[in-house]
Amino acid sequence: MNSRVNIAANSAPYKAMINLEMSLQTTSLTNIQKELIKTRASQINQCAFCLDMHTKDALKYGETAQRLFLLNAWRETDLFTEEEKLILAMTEEITQISQNGLTDETYEKASKLFDEEKIKSIIMAIVTINMWNRIAITTHLQVSKQ
Repeated sequence: MNSRVNIAANSAPYKAMINLEMSLQTTSLTNIQKELIKTRASQINQCAFCLDMHTKDALKYGETAQRLFLLNAWRETDLFTEEEKLILAMTEEITQISQNGLTDETYEKASKLFDEEKIKSIIMAIVTINMWNRIAITTHLQVSKQ
């Protein structure tokens, strides 16, 4: 696959995205929650570059290989907490926005479990990784061999 334009080079919009990403570091989401969002959205979007990056980051933050291996089947296991399962449901619904969007049922569950600031943070984390996925896929960012 041929590489394409380097969108990061001298790009004000790219720098704005970096700032958005950095602002997510100040939310109440844990590093594990953020990496679950990033990994699950990247699985759905089939973004190899982001999957490689975020599974490595998740492991660095203490996530287990077993949970990462089972992430795309999270509903079928008790390895994820109630909060994590709700975050993953939100991630799937927002990532696949054209199907049904964030359903009323999921949003209602979120509003019972999370405060408004946490819901905002979850939504913004999901939206942000979806932007990064689209950039990586569109510009053919490549996974580096190790």
